[in-house]
Amino acid sequence: MKRIISICPSNTEMLHFLGLREEVCGLDDFSDWPHTWQHLPRVGPDLDIDIDKVKALRPDLVIASLSVPGMEKNITQLKQAEIPTLVLNPKTLKDIAEDFVYLGDALGIPSQGRAAKQRFLQEISLIQAAIPRQTTTPRLYFEWWPKPVFTPGRKSWLTELCQLVGATNIYADHDAESVQTDWGDVAARQPDYVLVTWTGVPRERIKTTFFTSRPAWQGTPLIEKGNIHILEEGWFCRPSPRLLLGVKQVAHLLYPDRFRAPEEGDPYQDTRLRP
Repeated sequence: MKRIISICPSNTEMLHFLGLREEVCGLDDFSDWPHTWQHLPRVGPDLDIDIDKVKALRPDLVIASLSVPGMEKNITQLKQAEIPTLVLNPKTLKDIAEDFVYLGDALGIPSQGRAAKQRFLQEISLIQAAIPRQTTTPRLYFEWWPKPVFTPGRKSWLTELCQLVGATNIYADHDAESVQTDWGDVAARQPDYVLVTWTGVPRERIKTTFFTSRPAWQGTPLIEKGNIHILEEGWFCRPSPRLLLGVKQVAHLLYPDRFRAPEEGDPYQDTRLRP
């Protein structure tokens, strides 16, 4: 049995959905899901892994990811220490599906990898089939960070998420994964919904008043419509199947008469369609 360490939350979630259990022997400090793995030894924050702690766990393989900016430092240290390392770098929903196959092959469980890919893609198809046809396209603004303001661009999986639910990302005209902007430009683009997913910040620490008090937003539809929603960061900012919960959350906000609000847990439970 292989001994595996994950050094970022999305990788931890991928390993869980592959069906691994006893093989995972260590995690980074920020891997907060699944709850059943919270007893595992920690090897430091995802951007500053403690190589000595990694060595002490005697891993057969460490799973890193370039989807976390700054992870390059860890990868260099792991290679210098001659610790076997596998690096993921998903950019799209399709990449996540293919990473299941990549992981399955690397871990000697190819059938589980292919089954996980199929299950993930099938769930996306079920959600897409349930999105109603409409004459208008909702305009969505995702906020990753407030000062300076960062939001996903065209190359982000959140732009795909918007398209999946029949909406558009108001910054999809920027050919980048991440875009730095300002509150005035956001207001000028007139989004119908403000979706807040501050990277690494728990939902309960973010207040709606942080947004309604912004000077550049006063007297604009952003305030008047009241469509400001503070969402679970782990459902939107990590390239793993938990993105499906994010998809269902946005579908619920856009079509509350058709989709129920998702709950934390298995994103494959159902499409959360209302009866």
